[in-house]
Amino acid sequence: MTTRASFVLSTIHDNESGWGPSASHLPEEYKDIPYAPYSKGEKLGRIADWSAPDNKDNKDMGGRNRQGYRNYKESYQGYGSGAASAFVYQHTEDESSFSVVDNRTGAQKRSVRGTVSAKRPGRNQNQNQKTGQAQRTGFANRGGYNRTGYQKKPQRTRDASVTIGPDWKVVEEFELHRLAKLALPVRQPEDIASYGKLFHYEKSYDRIVSKNEKPLEEISRTRFNVTTSEDPVLQSLMAKNEGTVYATDNILALLMSAPRSAYPWDIIVTREGDNLIFDKRDGGVFDFLSVNENAAEPPVEGGDLNNPTALSYEATDINNNFSAQVLNEEESYDFENPNPFQSSQDTEPLASAGYRYRRFNLGDEEEPLNLIVRTEVDGYSKVGNTDAFVTIKALNEFDSRAPGSGGALDWRQKLDTQRGAIVATEMKNNGSKLARWALQAVLAGCEQLRLGYVSRAHPKENTRHVILGTQVFKPAEFAAQMNLSLQNAWGILKAMVDICLRLPEGKFILIKDPNRPMLRLYSVPQDAFEQDVTTKDESEKAPTHEAEH
Repeated sequence: MTTRASFVLSTIHDNESGWGPSASHLPEEYKDIPYAPYSKGEKLGRIADWSAPDNKDNKDMGGRNRQGYRNYKESYQGYGSGAASAFVYQHTEDESSFSVVDNRTGAQKRSVRGTVSAKRPGRNQNQNQKTGQAQRTGFANRGGYNRTGYQKKPQRTRDASVTIGPDWKVVEEFELHRLAKLALPVRQPEDIASYGKLFHYEKSYDRIVSKNEKPLEEISRTRFNVTTSEDPVLQSLMAKNEGTVYATDNILALLMSAPRSAYPWDIIVTREGDNLIFDKRDGGVFDFLSVNENAAEPPVEGGDLNNPTALSYEATDINNNFSAQVLNEEESYDFENPNPFQSSQDTEPLASAGYRYRRFNLGDEEEPLNLIVRTEVDGYSKVGNTDAFVTIKALNEFDSRAPGSGGALDWRQKLDTQRGAIVATEMKNNGSKLARWALQAVLAGCEQLRLGYVSRAHPKENTRHVILGTQVFKPAEFAAQMNLSLQNAWGILKAMVDICLRLPEGKFILIKDPNRPMLRLYSVPQDAFEQDVTTKDESEKAPTHEAEH
C-alpha cells in the first residue's frame, strides 16, 4: 500500500483595517507583546546568520574583524527592535571574562609576540593579551597614532577675529553650506563716478621665466585703504539717497565668497534709516592676505617665519610691491576726478589706483534694490587700440618643503613646464583668496586679471623675493576654472542683504566662526570699536582716509 504525502495550506487571516496581524486572530502567546510598526529607520537584518565570523574584539575596530568583515551580530538588529525589545536576543550571562584556550605548539607560540592565554585570565593577563594583539595588528593607539597606523592630525583651534563682548547678543546665525544653491542673475551695473590715476602695465614682465628671475623691489607708494562709512564720495551719495546698500568691492567679495573661507573674519553692519552700510574694522585681519588658508594642512602657529601671521604680512607686502613694480609710471590714464583720499599732508607719491563707483540692482524693475559699491582698478593695459582695466595680484611661494605648503610643486623647477598644475594647486590651497580676487575684478569691470608668481630668494629668508613669471586671465573665465559661480555669489550676497535689511537701526557685526563654517550676526553697542580709531597713530588720524604703504 502506497502512502501519499499531503500538504495543507495554513489559513491566512487578512487584516482589512490596517497593517500587520489581525487582533481577532492573534495567538495567545503574542497578545501581551506590543506590535512593532513599520518604519524606514528600522534595520531589516538576518534572523540567523552562522556564516559571519565572530570576533569579540571587533568593538575596538569599528565593527569589523581583522579580516575586514563586518560582524553582523554587532551591526544588525532584529526587525522592530527600535520599538520593542521583546524581539531582541540578549545574553543572560557575562562572557567577557572568558577566552579561547591556546592549544598550539611551542614553536607556533614563539612566532607570535605577546600572546598570553588562560582559561580564566586575571586582570594583568587580560591586559597583556590586548597589548600583544595591538602589537601584532599594528593598531597601537599611542604616541599620536590611530588604529590604522597613521599619525593623527593635530586639532587646530583658532581664535575669533574679534573679542566678543559680554553685552553682545546673537541676532542671526546660519551655516555656510546652505548658501551653495542660491542664485541671482544681476544685470550690468551703472557707472556713477570715477576717480584717480592709473599707470600702464609693463609687458616686459610677461617674458620673465624662472631661469631669468627678476628681483622684487621694495617700492614706497601710498595706497589708501578706506572703509565705506569714511569714504567722502560714498558719504555724498548717501546724502543724496542714491542707493540703499553701500560697501566696497573687497568687502562684497568676502561676503560673496564666504563659503570658501576657513579663517575667521568680521564685517561691521550699520543700519541708518533706510541705508545699510558694510564696513571693515581698521587693523583687523581683513586688511591682510591669507596664505594656504584652504590647504588640507594649513600653516600652523609657531615661532618660525612660516606661521600664518608672518606669512600674511609677507604676502601683503609682496602684493603691494609687485603691483607697483610691474607698472610704468611714464604712461598714465586719468579718470574724471582726482584721487578722493589724497590730502595736502601726503608727501609720498601715490600708488596706481582708480576708483569706479558703480550701482548694481539686486532687485527687479518694479522693486529695485540699489547697491552702491566702490571698486578699485590697479592699472591698465593696451589691447589693440583700446585701454583695458587690469587687476594685479601676486601669488607667493614660501617653502615647498615646509609644513603648511599644501603639497605645492617647486616653482623654480615646474613653473615653466607645469604651470597648469601649479595654478590648480593654488586654487585648491588658496581658494578663498583667489575667489575674492576674481570677484573684485568682476565688480570693477576689469578685462584682465594679472597674476605674478613671486618666491623667496632663499626659503629660509622672508625679506628678499624674486619674480619667476606672470600670467593673465579673464576674470569671468578664471572664476569658472575654480568652479566659482557668479550667480551663486550674487545670490549669497542678496541673502545676507535681505537679512540685514530686516534689522532695526543700530550697529551689528557679522562674524565668521573661527572653527566652523558658520556666520553669526551680533547686535553691539553703538560705541563699539571706536577705541580702535582713537588709538591710531597721528599720521593716520585723517577723518577720510587711512594710508597703507
